Amino acid sequence: MTEAPRTEAPMTEAPGEPIDEAAIEAGRRLFAGECRFTAGATEPAALPPIELPEAAFAGRSNVGKSSLLNALTGRRALARVSHTPGRTQQINFFSLGDRLALVDLPGYGYAQVSKRKARDWRGLTELYLKGRPTLRRVLLLIDARHGLKPSDRAIMTLLDGAAQSYQILLTKADELKPDALEATAAAVAREAARHPAAYPEVLATSAVTGLGIPALRAELARLASPDPLRSGTGALE
Repeated sequence: MTEAPRTEAPMTEAPGEPIDEAAIEAGRRLFAGECRFTAGATEPAALPPIELPEAAFAGRSNVGKSSLLNALTGRRALARVSHTPGRTQQINFFSLGDRLALVDLPGYGYAQVSKRKARDWRGLTELYLKGRPTLRRVLLLIDARHGLKPSDRAIMTLLDGAAQSYQILLTKADELKPDALEATAAAVAREAARHPAAYPEVLATSAVTGLGIPALRAELARLASPDPLRSGTGALE
């Protein structure tokens, strides 16, 4: 698989413990490793066995999930990028260094599919979000140009009810001027603070410039299984 050049950019605030250089390096090392497709599920019976901790990427159709996944992993085509809403038609699982599973969920909201198929996707996604015991965090992607929409708020309410922690990521941040991006992030953060399962901090990202990518890698590395090369007696330094 061909890898795209890795570009780092200044990071914005991310939730959890303060992100230092060690955390940034841990995230870089994790995402520099192998990332491979392991399973695709279109029905509950096809969901893969529970193994690794999981981080799921959710968002409206065409919000930029595939582009963000490709930027995180440094691959051009790990997840298929399309301008056609509804292109991701199953739950896709990727193993990152056999330490963390990245889960690409079908987009919700507008999609160029039948109402029945959209209903099936929604049911499978809700089942996964409410009942997957290895799901450590949901990354809820919001288009920075548009802010929160009713369908986003519906997912937030679902996640609150399931007590499933989630973090809001603003995508396509490069398409806004700094003042507009700051205002959007502040408004979304104020609303997120009213939701019990949401982290109050909002992370702005761009798959084009790399904004927020190092911080997000570092945060996801904290959710991963321990690195066998760096844990235990005789670990590599």
